[in-house]
Amino acid sequence: MPIDLDHAREVFDASRDLTVGLEEEFALLDPRTLDMVPRFEHLRDAAAAEDPQLHAQITGELISSELEIVSGPGADIHDALARQRDIRTRLFAHAARHEVALAATGTHPWADYREQPNIDTEHYRRVVDGLGYVARRNNTFSQHVHVGVRGADRAVRVCDRLRPVLPLLLAVSANSPYVDGHFTNLHTARTQTFTKSFPRCGIPDAYGSWQAYHDYLDLLIRTRSIVEYTQVWWSVRPHFSYGTVEVRICDAQMTAGESDDLARLIVACVAQAMRDEDEALPLERVPMRLVEENMWRAIRFGLDGDMLDLEAGVTYPAAEIVPRLAAWTAPVRAELGIELVNPAERGGNGAQRQWREHQEGADLRSVYAGTVQQTARSYGMEVPA
Repeated sequence: MPIDLDHAREVFDASRDLTVGLEEEFALLDPRTLDMVPRFEHLRDAAAAEDPQLHAQITGELISSELEIVSGPGADIHDALARQRDIRTRLFAHAARHEVALAATGTHPWADYREQPNIDTEHYRRVVDGLGYVARRNNTFSQHVHVGVRGADRAVRVCDRLRPVLPLLLAVSANSPYVDGHFTNLHTARTQTFTKSFPRCGIPDAYGSWQAYHDYLDLLIRTRSIVEYTQVWWSVRPHFSYGTVEVRICDAQMTAGESDDLARLIVACVAQAMRDEDEALPLERVPMRLVEENMWRAIRFGLDGDMLDLEAGVTYPAAEIVPRLAAWTAPVRAELGIELVNPAERGGNGAQRQWREHQEGADLRSVYAGTVQQTARSYGMEVPA
C-alpha cells in the first residue's frame, strides 16, 4: 500500500488528544516443556469460531510462535486498560483451552531462532526478504503504547521531547536477561537483539517539524529504502494510521499489574511532553551520543545501574527513574487521574527479579518456568508444573 504523506497529515489534524491504544506481545509455549510452538494460526482461527470478540483484537507478528493483542482506541488510559484487561483474560482462557501457555518476557531463554517459522503475510515476507538474518534473528516480545496527539507538527515535536526519556522507560521495563541458552549480563537482551539490529530503529533524530519528518520519509520512499510506513521502526514515532505518538521501546511485562503500571507511566510521559510543548517550554537539543549512553546503561544494567542526568552532567541511581518521572509528570497526572508505581514496590522489575533468582543458584529453566507461572497467575490461570 503506497505511503500517502499528505493523508498522514490529515489524520493527525483530525486526531483527538490522549486517546490510548495498548499492544502486547506474548510467546506461545508448550505448557510442559516451555518450548516455543508455532500455534498462532491455530489460536487465531479457533478464536474466530469460539470468541469473535477476542479474534478481532489479536494479530500476528513475525513468527508463528508469537501473538499480539491490541486494545483498540480507548477514550483515555483508564478505558484502554479496562479493554486490555478483558482481552488478556479472554486470551489466557482461550490459550489454555487449546493447551498453549503464554510467556511475557522480552526474549525466550533457549529457543533457536532458526527453527521458528515466520507467518505468511505479505508484510512479513517483505520484512524477512528485505532484512534476512536481522529479521530471522528477531524473536522478541514487547509492549507498545499509542497516545493520540492532534496536529502533525505537534506530534513530531512531542516525539522530539521524548527522546531522552526513552532510555529511562527502557530501564524501567527491562525484562529479558537471557537469550540463546544463557544469561547475557544484560537486563534487556531484547533491545540488543532487535533495537540495535534493525534499520531505522532505536532513538530517532530530533526533526523539529512535520515538514522535516516528511522530507526524511519522502527521501526513503523515493530511494525505495522503504515501501510501507511500518518499515520505520523508531522507538518513538508518529503513527500515520491512528494519529498517535507510539512508544515502542519497552520489553513485554511479566505480570498484568506491571503491564498496566508501564502503560500508565508511558501515557503520563507523553501527556507531559504534550503539555511542555503547548506551553513552549525550552527543548534542550540533547546530543545523540548522550542519549545513546543512557540507552547502553539501560540495556546493560536496567534499574540496577546509574543513569546520566543529561542537564546536570552527573549520574544518579537508576532506581530513582520512576520518582523523577513522577515529579516531572505530576501536573498532567493530577488531571488524568494517573498514579505511578515504583518497581521497587514489587521487588524490582522483571530483569531484577530474574537476576536475583539466578544469582541465588536457580538455573535458566527454573527461572523461566517461574516467570511463566507468575504471568499465568496474574491472569488467574495456572501452568502445569
